[in-house]
Amino acid sequence: MERSLSDRACIIGVGETEFVRGTDKSLAQLCIEASLNACKDAGIDSSEIDGVISPWKFNIRHEEFVHGLGMKELKYSGRFEMGGASYIAAIQSAAMAVALGVAEFVLVSTGQRGYSGPRIGAGDTSVLDLNNEFMPNIEYRDNLEYPYGVSVPLHYYSLHANRWYHEFNPDPTGMQIVAMTCREHAQLNDKAYMKGRPMTEKDYQNSPLLVHPFRLFDCSLETDGAGAVIVTSQKNAHRFKKPIYIGGIAEGHPTYPDDIVTRPDIFDMGITHAAPRAFDMAGVRHDDIDFAEVYDCFTFMVLRQLEEMGFCGRGEAPEFVKGGRISLSGQMPINTHGGLLSQAHICGINHIVEAVHQLRGEAGKAQVKDAKIGLVTGYGDLSDGSIAILHN
Repeated sequence: MERSLSDRACIIGVGETEFVRGTDKSLAQLCIEASLNACKDAGIDSSEIDGVISPWKFNIRHEEFVHGLGMKELKYSGRFEMGGASYIAAIQSAAMAVALGVAEFVLVSTGQRGYSGPRIGAGDTSVLDLNNEFMPNIEYRDNLEYPYGVSVPLHYYSLHANRWYHEFNPDPTGMQIVAMTCREHAQLNDKAYMKGRPMTEKDYQNSPLLVHPFRLFDCSLETDGAGAVIVTSQKNAHRFKKPIYIGGIAEGHPTYPDDIVTRPDIFDMGITHAAPRAFDMAGVRHDDIDFAEVYDCFTFMVLRQLEEMGFCGRGEAPEFVKGGRISLSGQMPINTHGGLLSQAHICGINHIVEAVHQLRGEAGKAQVKDAKIGLVTGYGDLSDGSIAILHN
């Protein structure tokens, strides 16, 4: 594969809000706050931003960013409808825009009011209406799923998970290892919502079984917050102290991306197709990866992404994560900030923020020693996927 986009763009600023449960701020206010923090981190004035991509998440209009950031001119804008895979797909688009000279500084910002808005965990029935705002194929959902009780992500992904267990008979403790590792890493991160709330094996095993095989602690958090990333071209890199280069990046979609159960291979995922392209573009191998921030809407999805990216075979991820391999001192630390499971769920953009901190050597107690190459994934909707391979 021609490495046409490799190292032609870099990340020069990242920012986040506080991660809380309960806020009076609108989603636009949260995203603008995170964006201003990213501008400060980059050392540029917010008026210099001339491209904005607000991936997914309902109704954050580009005009709101223009006004909120005092932008002089908006040259490039975009949107992506891939759920939690959107933010990396947006960064890919930002990289293309700056590499081609369409814009100089492209901002990618997203987040959610996952606690203060409609909540699955609170049994809010308006979640179904919300679901129809961003899920593909509304008619399919309304007529063939909702009437039979398949209505929220837990239900969709349980069909995939139960088939995986039936087909490969993997060790069920793999999901527990992911949950506990993320919680352990969160104890090292002052910004993690679960800092100060450690988890024991007993805590995990006694957590309620919600939809087989998912327990409460297999599920990502419902939190409020936002994050932001600023991308510029390689030719601007010399202006900044610690630019982080985008070595490889890709999005992917499964066969029949609007449904899970009718696709020819239920295990086919967007990351299945995206990962080989990203590795090829970056010119790296799996053994070159120093750490990975893997989209963890559910513990199960971390395991499946590891398999589909080629770190191990299908059904082998529970063995792969054993023996401390994914802990901070292991061969490939995963979700060093706590992830969506234990830091915050802001549509995954906190994964890319953490990767940048790791590659700058700014991750504090959670710093991976000599981190040079990091991998970040996104997962969304009905198995859409995205992946970025970054290096310092």
